[in-house]
Amino acid sequence: MTHTSPLQDPLLTDRLRRIRLLALDVDGVLTDGQLYFQADGIEIKAFNVQDGHGLKLLKRAGIQVALITGRESPTVSRRAAALGIQHVFQGVEKKLPVLRELTARLGLEFDQVAYCGDDMPDVGAIRRAGVGISVPNAPAYIQKHADWVTERSGGQGAAREIADTLLRAQGHWDAVIDTYLHGAG
Repeated sequence: MTHTSPLQDPLLTDRLRRIRLLALDVDGVLTDGQLYFQADGIEIKAFNVQDGHGLKLLKRAGIQVALITGRESPTVSRRAAALGIQHVFQGVEKKLPVLRELTARLGLEFDQVAYCGDDMPDVGAIRRAGVGISVPNAPAYIQKHADWVTERSGGQGAAREIADTLLRAQGHWDAVIDTYLHGAG
């Protein structure tokens, strides 16, 4: 497990170059893990807009994105739709079988998959993925199974950190920057 930039580790950078699917847990990774309920019982989640933009950039670069979450939430469905994420699995207690099925359906090998999670249901997927990722707000006993622990916490830019790192490792970074500098695309 590395807490430093994975791009400082040549072996991990090589593994990041092969990634074609980034699968993420939601609560604790795309959110800060807090659950908010209105008086009428409706659940509210806060998502980081920079995380969302990073996931869009990955999709533009040809890296697919999936959400695999233990909870059922219309908010997750709406956020995924807004980001154009087609692979959304909710109410999943055992994430590795879902990740295995998705990987097979997409015709990918596990070394082409990165997975980020923060709790017990994520451990199998973290360990099996080509690059297993966790976040600093995860318990230490979860982090120890990851190849890389992001610097940013869940809901605080962790997904953007992962996206930016993948784009850099795969050589897409300059094209992404040029798009915004020159208004192309």
